[in-house]
Amino acid sequence: MGDVLDVETDHGRVYRALVGQPRTRVPGIVERTGLSVEVVETTLRDLLDEGAVSELGGAWEAHSPAEVTEELLRRDAERQAGLRRNGLELEQLFRFVRRESGHYGALEVIDDTARISWTAQQMQRAAKEQFRVVDRPPYFAPDEYYVNQEVMQRERMDAGVVYRTIYFESAFDDPLIGPNMARMMAAGEQARTMEDPPIKLLLADYDSAVLTLEAEGAHGVVSLFVRPSGLLDVLSGVFETLWKLSVPVSASRIEGFVDDRDRQIISLMASGATDDAIARRLNLSRRTVVRRTAALFDRLGATTRFQAGVQASRRGWL
Repeated sequence: MGDVLDVETDHGRVYRALVGQPRTRVPGIVERTGLSVEVVETTLRDLLDEGAVSELGGAWEAHSPAEVTEELLRRDAERQAGLRRNGLELEQLFRFVRRESGHYGALEVIDDTARISWTAQQMQRAAKEQFRVVDRPPYFAPDEYYVNQEVMQRERMDAGVVYRTIYFESAFDDPLIGPNMARMMAAGEQARTMEDPPIKLLLADYDSAVLTLEAEGAHGVVSLFVRPSGLLDVLSGVFETLWKLSVPVSASRIEGFVDDRDRQIISLMASGATDDAIARRLNLSRRTVVRRTAALFDRLGATTRFQAGVQASRRGWL
């Protein structure tokens, strides 16, 4: 449903046409959007199923954009709440396994921080296709570990291993993690951010995982090393769900400055204004708007106008 607010998609074009002209029939929507009859009819059925429009006697009506936006936010909150529940269930499993680890050979508890770091390095050396990371506190390794980690990651990426990392959003401001993010992304890492990832996780291909948690009732951390099993499949699925919910980011996004003109462009862009409308409103050429919009998309790591507005708001640009 998220693309209903993105005027660059078929769903967004049809929905916007109905916002601007109530109770419109299919031929009128075709005329306003330039889409084919088949695409309009298919899109209307999708929007109807999603609760964004209604139909009466062959005429179509858009539901309130405010209501649609609230529904999008509600669904996103539900997805995140579900992920948190899954995280709590995994933690309960972790606590149980810690007591009963001898009964399940796929799991191994590691409570020595040096061995956790060594295990992470060995997993990267063994990875042949991809290495997936959910990066969030707690951090426990010495600074030299992260220096060595950069060297290893570059070597593994040069060898063809794809790195995908989800960072917690405040990592931008971390004096160690922030610069590391920029360097790794410049080297080819695929990076996304999430406000508060529910777990700290490493995945090497589909062969092994390390789930790290704060130690219960004590300082420090403990990790659960997971070999091929149903639990490993679950953790892989959790990562892919988090990846879909997180926001793409480019190295240039770490630069937090935005001038007043770009702020105006972002505000209009997030409200659904087209490049032509923005150009008229700000007395700019369309070419200038297109160029600055593309640069803003890159800085924000966004792929849609709605997403750009959300990310700009999170960054305090609006």
